[in-house]
Amino acid sequence: MSRLRLSSRAEEVLIGLGGNIGDPLESMRSALKALDADPHCKVDRVSSVWKTPPWGVTDQPDFLNACAAISTTLEPGDFLDLCLSIEKNLKRVRDLRWGPRSIDIDVLFFGDRMISEEGLNVPHPRIAGRAFVLVPLAEISPDRMLNGKSIDALAALADTSGMEKQAGGDWL
Repeated sequence: MSRLRLSSRAEEVLIGLGGNIGDPLESMRSALKALDADPHCKVDRVSSVWKTPPWGVTDQPDFLNACAAISTTLEPGDFLDLCLSIEKNLKRVRDLRWGPRSIDIDVLFFGDRMISEEGLNVPHPRIAGRAFVLVPLAEISPDRMLNGKSIDALAALADTSGMEKQAGGDWL
């Protein structure tokens, strides 16, 4: 068992959550509860839930998507490992890229760090092209900058066709 790498101060991590099979709302709720239960993490803010058309592989059910801000003292690799472990515990199956899933947790931003390593690229390389990320992210971090533009400005330019805001969730 490897030793956790901890930072001396908490950093804000912005994550995207989604799913479209089983009970994705309950899976997102369970994922947030698991993150909040970890002694090195605290869920600070969660966006509304958005029903969104599938992206990539379009012959599948609509998705539910949300974003959350987490404070953590975990280093990026350990935070990613925690997210992957939570996905596995929630029965995430990875058999088709962009295919149906019970839960997906993406690390979008990790403080102000730029990370490019096996399995983790931060900021997430496809944020700017995905309304299902930009719109909920703009609710919780509108002033966050990406490529010289605020998330709020990028969300205003995004194609939100087919997106529908759902009732908020009692997350924790």
